[in-house]
Amino acid sequence: MKFKADEIASVIQKEIEQFESQIDVREVGRVIEVGDGIARVYGLSGVMSNEMIEFPKSGVTGLAFNLEENSIGVILLGNYLGMEEGDEARTTGKLLQVPVGENLLGRVVDPLGNPLDGKGAIAAKETRFVETPAPGIADRQPVRQSLQTGIKAIDAMTPIGRGQRELIIGDRKTGKTAICIDTILNQKDTGVKCFYVAIGQKESTVAGIIEILRENGALDYTTIIVAGASSAAPLQYIAPYAGCAMAEYFMYKGEHALVVYDDLSKQAVAYRQLSLLMRRPPGREAYPGDIFYCHSRLLERAAKLSDDLGGGSLTSLPIVETLEGEVSAYIPTNVISITDGQIYLQPDLFFRGQRPAMNIGISVSRVGGSAQVPAMKQVAGGLRLDLAAFRELEAFAQLGSDLDAATQAQLDRGYRMNELLKQGLCKPMHATDQILVIYAGTRGFLDRFELSQISKWEPEFLDYIHAEKSDLWQKITDEKKLSDEIKSQIEGALNTFNSRFAKG
Repeated sequence: MKFKADEIASVIQKEIEQFESQIDVREVGRVIEVGDGIARVYGLSGVMSNEMIEFPKSGVTGLAFNLEENSIGVILLGNYLGMEEGDEARTTGKLLQVPVGENLLGRVVDPLGNPLDGKGAIAAKETRFVETPAPGIADRQPVRQSLQTGIKAIDAMTPIGRGQRELIIGDRKTGKTAICIDTILNQKDTGVKCFYVAIGQKESTVAGIIEILRENGALDYTTIIVAGASSAAPLQYIAPYAGCAMAEYFMYKGEHALVVYDDLSKQAVAYRQLSLLMRRPPGREAYPGDIFYCHSRLLERAAKLSDDLGGGSLTSLPIVETLEGEVSAYIPTNVISITDGQIYLQPDLFFRGQRPAMNIGISVSRVGGSAQVPAMKQVAGGLRLDLAAFRELEAFAQLGSDLDAATQAQLDRGYRMNELLKQGLCKPMHATDQILVIYAGTRGFLDRFELSQISKWEPEFLDYIHAEKSDLWQKITDEKKLSDEIKSQIEGALNTFNSRFAKG
């Protein structure tokens, strides 16, 4: 058998041309110990902080959390029960990323972007880093655009603007989540994409929230990120950052997004657990020294971007749970100092039937006033002070002393305004409806009616406006200001309706 030299030469030439060097260069280490959601790994000397670590045998991914002299501490994002001492660990050279984009809307996912709703894989075309720097001062503009919650008490007295961070704080079972759900429902047809991050919540509670959103048609523009009570501490810790990254995608596209963190006190507990397991030095209440930075780097990512960057916005509604109304505890004071205001929900008001149970004295919005609808500002400008004065008078009146006519009239007005500000669950109101109702209350049009009639008066009055005065309603909606002419038309409509309502 003869070999043809030219054929052999051509084959060798072809192989040389098509040769690709595929040297796989990566650091490989070994697991020294594993347990409680963390692993200690030896041999990865060139690893970066927050770099993703692969464990090929068990298929688990981890994050480099502690970089020590002889080993690294890795938090494990998955089921680590199959891992053992001596398992191989590899660096990836990548930071943690999550899928982002339109395809996530209407889905329920875990903090890594894996679907939990049984609707199949998410065909996301893009990803974003879970941890990214917040926009700088030059990249922002002041908050001047309103984000309506649909809740009368909030939109009138502690308004929220697009790009704001408004803390919702209170004891458990005082209606914190309800405010956020109503706000999400109220974003229908506004173009605001909503993200609800459930951290350490019961699975049954999250299922109930998903059902409420589905029934009200809000799931179409909402993504739910779940790190439930049964999830490992590392997943609860990264959940808010993952939700923020998903929402940021829309902000940097020039659109508007709203993200709810429910709640950051449970995330802080998860972070404390990880830090103590990693033997980081504990500080106040055993939280690590960087717990403030943990929340500040998250909440500072909420912004109203400058027009050069598209003018998009990301609004944050962090929730923090207090114990026995202790607002001066460590985590509440931290988050209060980072945010642009807080809505404080008081248990005794809640049990008295005042819902939302907002304490007007402590609740404040530091920037939302400049984003408030001008007509609402005209109508509710003095409402906070009036209700605060009413609270003091109410306490004084309980002593049983005789009151003069003016004080009694102020008390009566306050009781009626309190009744008017009550609002049921999942019943967000349009801004114009709120303006009309609050106008009637603050201008004394309800003083003639009994307190028990107020709850009946409001829906009937709004039905009358929508049916017979729709042109006036549209004019207020379009102009967003109350001219003297519009005021006289509102008062005319109120007088007409009140005389009809009084006759029953």
